[in-house]
Amino acid sequence: MSELRELYLEERRQKVLHRVKSEGRVSVLQLSQEFGVSEVTVRNDLRALAERKLIVRTHGGAILAGGGLYELTLSSRIQQQVDEKNRIGEAGAAMVLSGDAIILDSSSTALSIAAHLKNHRHLTVVTNGLAVAQELQNAPGVTVILTGGKMRSETFSVVGATQPDMLRKFNIQKGFFGAHGITIEHGLTDVNADEAEMKHWLAEMCLQVIAVLDATKWGKVGVVSFVPIDRISTVITDSHVPHDLVEQLRSLKTQIILV
Repeated sequence: MSELRELYLEERRQKVLHRVKSEGRVSVLQLSQEFGVSEVTVRNDLRALAERKLIVRTHGGAILAGGGLYELTLSSRIQQQVDEKNRIGEAGAAMVLSGDAIILDSSSTALSIAAHLKNHRHLTVVTNGLAVAQELQNAPGVTVILTGGKMRSETFSVVGATQPDMLRKFNIQKGFFGAHGITIEHGLTDVNADEAEMKHWLAEMCLQVIAVLDATKWGKVGVVSFVPIDRISTVITDSHVPHDLVEQLRSLKTQIILV
């Protein structure tokens, strides 16, 4: 039996936490092999650390809690705050009228909105999210227009559009944007510069910018801002959001929808 296998429970968990802090993210398989314990044991360790709010569980692993500046894959983000995102998605879709032209970005929360738009008629959706386009492919009343550019496999999105003028002919009523975080000082932020640039360009086309964020995103700051706080007309979020942050934003005349 290896030395690591003989670690006391708490000592092993502290070593797991140190690994998450040093690498940003870890997988159950990686930790199981490194510490010489079963994957069930590793999951128990991660669950205990998550209950202390030291880490955040993801599909197959964990990331550091508290806003580490790294990017999760779309498949990982879909696994987080599932119920909250579904409620936010339903509320966002309720703001969309048949006949509208809207923007949905490549966020997992925008994907939740798309799932509730399939019965709309004469709706045009501009998106850089390949998963959004796929979600709406069988919606007969929805026309989907993908932005040009290169595909990012991590986020299943398209960035670096080379023909933005092609889309400027559309009168976009509303744009729905997820983000890594939101603060009064920095507005909406992302951790990837290419994603942030695309979102900034898309937001510039919108009459109304609507942020769709679960409560875990409030107070976090990514490396790149893409929409200033005074450009956001509405924020749809869940009821777990900190009350003081909601009141700060409401004082700026921003509509807050709690679901």
